[in-house]
Amino acid sequence: MKTFIIAPALLALAAVPAHVACADKAARATSAQSEISTIFAGNYSKDKADIVETADAAGFTTLLAAAEAAGLVDALKGDGPLTVFAPTDEAFAALGEDTINMLLMPENKDKLAGVLKYHVVSGKVKSGDLAGKELSAETLNGTVEIDGTDGVMVNNATVITADVEASNGIIHVIDKVLMPAT
Repeated sequence: MKTFIIAPALLALAAVPAHVACADKAARATSAQSEISTIFAGNYSKDKADIVETADAAGFTTLLAAAEAAGLVDALKGDGPLTVFAPTDEAFAALGEDTINMLLMPENKDKLAGVLKYHVVSGKVKSGDLAGKELSAETLNGTVEIDGTDGVMVNNATVITADVEASNGIIHVIDKVLMPAT
């Protein structure tokens, strides 16, 4: 049942026209980054929300729907600390309808969980810890390459908003979905 509820939301995001001009894409990315920064800035007090509550407040509907489908919400609400490289809804839409449909199939729940775990590092890693460095980091499902020499890149994804604090870790917003090697 959850697949049927989640699938339309993901399919709607995947239906974004592929022929949008480059300038429009850049403007939307800047707008999305600004919106995420504003949402995050406005939703914090000294009593921080956990990673799931923080992502929910910022509107990460696709990430949270996928975490729910993969059975990972409780783990993301756990004690931590965790570092989550959180793809935007637009990053998920860029995967395309076929990939999204494949990941949401009940028989692919483990594959979906593997993709999401590839976005999580045990421990709390701030962007300042990465500045000026090139390194490999072990996620909960494999190794990612991090380049902090000019901003922060994780594999081929750019961190567009860094160091979003949560009670059980930290979130870095990225512009692409990381896909583990199969």
